[in-house]
Amino acid sequence: MGIKSFQGAREVIKKEFNAPILVENYMTSDLIIFSPHQSIQEVMEAFIKHRISGGPVVDERGKLVGIISEADCMKHISESRYFNMPILENSVEKHMTTDVETIPPDMNIFDAASHFHKSKRRRLPVLEKGKLVGQVSRKDIVIAALKLSSQNWL
Repeated sequence: MGIKSFQGAREVIKKEFNAPILVENYMTSDLIIFSPHQSIQEVMEAFIKHRISGGPVVDERGKLVGIISEADCMKHISESRYFNMPILENSVEKHMTTDVETIPPDMNIFDAASHFHKSKRRRLPVLEKGKLVGQVSRKDIVIAALKLSSQNWL
């Protein structure tokens, strides 16, 4: 008869989840920001120079008042042709989106992904106590998911 080895009850070792999962870990905090009084031409030049497709618009106190995007600029270009108006003379405040959805920096990336899916937005400003602290994009959330893909999420 063979010998059986009995080690007794083993201690359950819980695997610690230590990967960062908050928006603040993946958001961009060095932002290109725009003023409501800037011209559309300046905005389009900044989009090209910095290879971005939009950005937050803040007033002189630094308060978020809107978002300007390539889509807003395209709408302006299209309307300018239709109404036979100069394309680049208007200011940002006439064309920016003022109904801005925001998220907090302590939101986890899974909830942020759900928010992006429901809202159809490409980028969201991150506000902490009413102050603009960054911006997170869909791409940032995808990057976060890839970084977490080797982790156990439970």
